[in-house]
Amino acid sequence: MIDVQKITKNYGAVEAVKEVSFSAADGRITALLGPNGAGKSTSLRILSTVARPDSGNAWVAGVDVVYDPMTVRQRIGVLPHNSGLYSRLTGIENIRYYGRLQGIETQQLEGRIALLVEQLAMGEFCSRRTAGFSQGQQIKIALARALIHDPQHIILDEPTNGLDVMATRALREIVLNLRSQGKCILFSSHIMQEVDALCDHVIVISSGLVRFDGSISDFRALAGTASLEDAFVQIAGLGETP
Repeated sequence: MIDVQKITKNYGAVEAVKEVSFSAADGRITALLGPNGAGKSTSLRILSTVARPDSGNAWVAGVDVVYDPMTVRQRIGVLPHNSGLYSRLTGIENIRYYGRLQGIETQQLEGRIALLVEQLAMGEFCSRRTAGFSQGQQIKIALARALIHDPQHIILDEPTNGLDVMATRALREIVLNLRSQGKCILFSSHIMQEVDALCDHVIVISSGLVRFDGSISDFRALAGTASLEDAFVQIAGLGETP
């Protein structure tokens, strides 16, 4: 479980998040939605231990992200908005490098790589250097890197951005399979069709504040519309938390 309690983060005079609180449960895909500049990315950076909150607390499986970031990194897998692959390395070398950073023993690591190559259907390209990879190929390698240590908690930041229809469908199946394994998945996206197809729970952040925290059905009901996109636009623009 991921638990966030009243985190605040300022960048100079800009208050990026203001006492934001939410949770993401195991065995559930939780959507984290928000317009650009809403505080969504800052919240993900804090959970990923890349940034520290100015106040408040956040825990991954009960481990404090500020006071024990190394343990948090062992328990969380992050697919960032930018895949950040090393272009001179092959796909497998990118995955292996991250596995070694996680301290995975060689035999176990190679077995884990083979499993992910099969599960993510990367056999045709994973032995090539990543320079020149398609967006879908980059996403698959980056996802394998995030999953190499078999984390219980997974953060996906705009995972379908730039993917074609077939790559999007393949990624969707992978995410649903992770949920069936009982993983805790925090899914950030601006594509409402993907949120509707995948997510069980919705959190909306706007202007640094949580505007909504509830189920997909409650999300629609509150806005009074069947369209998830219309519901998001309406709720994200509210002046006060519903």
